[in-house]
Amino acid sequence: MPCPIPLHEIEFSDVRAQGPGGQNVNKVSSAVHLRFDIGRSSLPPAIKHRLLALPDQRVTREGVIVIKAQTSRSRTRNRAEALARLHALVAEAAHVQPLRRATQPTRASRLRRLESKAMRSSLKSARGKPQI
Repeated sequence: MPCPIPLHEIEFSDVRAQGPGGQNVNKVSSAVHLRFDIGRSSLPPAIKHRLLALPDQRVTREGVIVIKAQTSRSRTRNRAEALARLHALVAEAAHVQPLRRATQPTRASRLRRLESKAMRSSLKSARGKPQI
């Protein structure tokens, strides 16, 4: 990962998981809420800006990323999953697409296009009724 995130910038809180799980789901707080404040983080400004501009519901208006992990019954696995999701989100924001350079079609491709248009035109005109 190009930008490591220090653990002291990430806030974890344990909450009760939703869904099936029997008695365990009612008495154990195994789900994890991860909160990461983009504005106060040590990430480079360009990555912060891209994270804040993401059209993602996990990024709040205040600039905090909130990730809830509850797939596992283990709190440590849920914590690791939430961290992995955060790292994936930051890695996605750190990746910059190369700019596309506009090019012109080659002369041969233009000629092929015009020839195919002429062929199609003659084919369609030949479908009509014969002239007497």
